[in-house]
Amino acid sequence: MPADDLSPAAGLDIDRQQAEATESQAAASHHPHTTIPLAQVAADLKEKTVAQRQRLQNERPTKAPSDRDTDLDLYEVRKKIYPRAVEGWFATWRWSLVWLTQLLYYGTPWLQWNGRQAVLFDLAERKFYIFGLILWPQDFIYLTILLILSAFGLFLFTAVAGRLFCGYACPQTVYAEIFLWIERKIEGERGARQKLDEAPFSAHKFRIKATKFSVWGLIALWTGFTFVSYFTPMQELLREAHSSNGNLRFGGWESFWMLFYAGFTFLQAGFMREQVCKYMCPYARFQSAMFDKDTMVITYDQGRGEPRGARNKKADPATLGLGSCVDCGICVQVCPTGIDIRQGLQYECIGCAACIDACDQVMDKMHYPRGLIRYSTENGIKHKWDKSQMLRRILRPRILIYSGILLIILGLTLSSLLLRDPFKVDIIRDRGSLGREVADGYIENVYRVQIMNTDEQPYQFQFTPHGLDHIEIVGEPQFTLAATETRMIAIKLRVPPHTGKPGANPIQLDIERIPLNDAATLTHAVVHEKAVFHIPR
Repeated sequence: MPADDLSPAAGLDIDRQQAEATESQAAASHHPHTTIPLAQVAADLKEKTVAQRQRLQNERPTKAPSDRDTDLDLYEVRKKIYPRAVEGWFATWRWSLVWLTQLLYYGTPWLQWNGRQAVLFDLAERKFYIFGLILWPQDFIYLTILLILSAFGLFLFTAVAGRLFCGYACPQTVYAEIFLWIERKIEGERGARQKLDEAPFSAHKFRIKATKFSVWGLIALWTGFTFVSYFTPMQELLREAHSSNGNLRFGGWESFWMLFYAGFTFLQAGFMREQVCKYMCPYARFQSAMFDKDTMVITYDQGRGEPRGARNKKADPATLGLGSCVDCGICVQVCPTGIDIRQGLQYECIGCAACIDACDQVMDKMHYPRGLIRYSTENGIKHKWDKSQMLRRILRPRILIYSGILLIILGLTLSSLLLRDPFKVDIIRDRGSLGREVADGYIENVYRVQIMNTDEQPYQFQFTPHGLDHIEIVGEPQFTLAATETRMIAIKLRVPPHTGKPGANPIQLDIERIPLNDAATLTHAVVHEKAVFHIPR
């Protein structure tokens, strides 16, 4: 036993034994006729010390296992949750959104727009296609604006309705719901799944588990394949899926991200489930900062439900001194995060309303009014407001501020997208020659012009210089760019002798976009770019 674990009394006993041993050695030195070997003294002292420590260790009180586990465990040990199936109005809405979100996710890569995939994030070409909108690297600011809009949208939605997004449309919730539905169909309902997990390993258990994991794996792989198709066109992936001999031949990065996203989906939706919502997702931790007393959350009406207790369906709860809650525990059994909503609002609650559907069914069987567990607000419960009174509190200062900021940013972003230049031009002077004199005394400047055709149609572009008398372009002033093509062009401008003043002379270069056909959707457009024409002194 370490010396640090000894009590003060034990330390004094050992010190006393050591002192007695020292005195005996001193006495032996004064009596030459008495011989006590030092090795024997040291051995006796060591034996007494070990015995004393062992006695103290045996007498020391120990903690109960539960107390010791509480002190040593930094995180709560996960207990698997077996959510019970539930039907109801909110469950129907939840599954409707599951179908809607997955239809959008899996279906969007199959849509075509102007001969290409409608939504495609082409990282190799540095172009993002979103239906008729094409975003280039120069448009990266719109990604920042999108993140700001998402943040304020989250603040607004949370202040109004709590974690409603988490319960109905969050990808983690959606895929956990899908995987749980598959688990129910293969392994059975809540009791059957618990019994199967507790049963010893057998061929029957292996067959059921292998079937479930195989179906999960197929869905996860298709999810990963769809994810990659947002970055590599779906039709191209399908062509790569099978070579002439039937072997898969995806590229290295495509294979990596497909398997990574598939594994991510498999683990999080199949095994981690509520752990993601409770520990990994930061939203659960800071949501309380966005709540107020008028935020719509799932609430248990304690005034009506307490005191809770079991009773006969025909019994009068008032006569028994009981509230409406029959303490059946079904609200806990259906909760995907395993909480008891009767304990009050908890950060683990994702607002899915499964407990509301379950409780309403129990209230119907007991012939009690529905709404013991319901969407409500703290003020609504406190003041016993009806729905209309609670809805009137939506337009409060915080909501108006969030909405105003959101609308302003959204309006400015849409205006910027609609009014942005129809094509992009960047003029760069030739650093090797600021200005030079050529034949017949003409002064010539060379410019490098990068022009980007941001449209999905080919156009003809024409240059027209202004700002100096008789300024002209040397060579052909027109050229053609294919759809979404970017090209660097060398442009030579010259002026006659004695035009302008020595040094820098401001000029303007007009670039006109001319349609190659008469389609109604193709329009003329002109971009005006400023430049400097240098005349040697």
